[in-house]
Amino acid sequence: MANNPGARKAIRKIAARTEVNKARRSRVRTFVRKFEEALTGGNADVAKAAFVEAQSELMRAVSKGVVHKNTGSRKVSRLAAQLKKLATA
Repeated sequence: MANNPGARKAIRKIAARTEVNKARRSRVRTFVRKFEEALTGGNADVAKAAFVEAQSELMRAVSKGVVHKNTGSRKVSRLAAQLKKLATA
């Protein structure tokens, strides 16, 4: 257990940051899920709009430090590939 004031403050800061990061990660997952639902719907226009929102949210999470830069780029790349596959089909 933390014995000095600095360590106790660090614990409080970590707990607060964890809550914020959980919310941000959940928000990203929501936008990705909406994109995947739009893909299964088959409408390319709706999927494109959902992709733009999901991409934006992923890159925002990267800038906030919730997701690593390469992870965000990889996820965006895979979503783009799915969108392209739908567009060509």
